[in-house]
Amino acid sequence: MNIDLVLPNRDAAGRMLADRLESYRDGRNVVLALPRGGVPVGLQIARRLQAPMDLLMVRKISMPGFPEFAIGAVIDGAEPQVLLNEAVDPATLPAGYVEAEAQRMLAEIARRRALYLQDHPAIPLAGKRAIVVDDGIATGATLRVALAALARLDLLEIVVAVPVAAPEVVRELRGKVADVVCLITPEPFRAVGLHYVNFDQVSDAEVTEALRQSREHPSLA
Repeated sequence: MNIDLVLPNRDAAGRMLADRLESYRDGRNVVLALPRGGVPVGLQIARRLQAPMDLLMVRKISMPGFPEFAIGAVIDGAEPQVLLNEAVDPATLPAGYVEAEAQRMLAEIARRRALYLQDHPAIPLAGKRAIVVDDGIATGATLRVALAALARLDLLEIVVAVPVAAPEVVRELRGKVADVVCLITPEPFRAVGLHYVNFDQVSDAEVTEALRQSREHPSLA
């Protein structure tokens, strides 16, 4: 893994990851992108593998007063799941904080699902290989809860594909999924955005357009 590599943007990162995922091009894949940043990365992978793309709706729970520092994550579903980082002591947090943040994040997930997916049904995952894609992994809190939810499904296997991640998180994930494909594992790790030339925020409109393209133009062929 090239720790000195700098990625031009999310699209380029997705194409580079797609090069590394060619061996999985067997018609059994569903690309599950974490919105918003993982969607442009996932679109390039979905095109190359000629696979459908769907969203994995997860939101991080931040440390009080530090919105960029994730202490856990929440994922929607019939039974919403909340996961805190192992290093976090709930007793050190304000009373009711995690529960309130989880409900706030679930409301945002519902808003995004209606906006992005509209009337399109979720793609069936039974018997499929889930390729979980994000634009980078810092603490891994968001991804852990996503993988915990996916583990309850009847999947063929789970592959995680990300352009950049903290090396300790990659090591941990390798013991939990079939494969982890990562382009950069900088050590010491500081921030995902430092390894992109362009790391502008992805808009809701860009996510909606990427999903439209994935449905109408499923491959590069």
